Amino acid sequence: MVKGWLACGFLSSLLYAAMNLFVPLLYEGYSLSSQTVSELSAIGAPTRTLWVWLGALFSLLVIGFGWGVWKSAGSNRALRALGAVTVINGAFMLYFPPMQMRGAEFALTDAMHIAWTVVTLLLMLLAMGFGAAAFGRRFRIYSIATMAILLTFGTLAGLDGPRVQANLPTPWVGVWQRIAIAAFLAWVLVLNTILLRRERT
Repeated sequence: MVKGWLACGFLSSLLYAAMNLFVPLLYEGYSLSSQTVSELSAIGAPTRTLWVWLGALFSLLVIGFGWGVWKSAGSNRALRALGAVTVINGAFMLYFPPMQMRGAEFALTDAMHIAWTVVTLLLMLLAMGFGAAAFGRRFRIYSIATMAILLTFGTLAGLDGPRVQANLPTPWVGVWQRIAIAAFLAWVLVLNTILLRRERT
């Protein structure tokens, strides 16, 4: 049963990667390189409804994975903390306030969207920190490197936020954001592999 919950980690990463590859195809004129992921679920975006439903499924998978991590932790306190943080993050993401379309007047939902993004990023970093503490030196180094990538490219994407709001060109914002996302999804897949091997032994 634990392996089934842990498999949610694989499924969550694969689903979110697929969402980023295929949902943009339904948004005419959308650019993967110059537009943010959040614009796919912005108020008025043609892909909003689909993204919200798929995002809810993603969040449920994250919660399931976190529960699997918790159940597999045994006496490993860092791993138990990682599971708890993952469950909290998944539950937190079940509702994600939408941003306005580019060029629209800044609204409360935009402020909430920024706040939710910051909290989500902090929870991801916290999860990786617990993951780094839970296992050996190699995974610790990998986790720290992933955290550095997430912070670097997340910051680069964040710096373009005012330009998105002002409907100015942001030629690389989508690239920066997707590098950060891909790094975290890959980290989850590696963690998932380690946990499943651990369960077998």
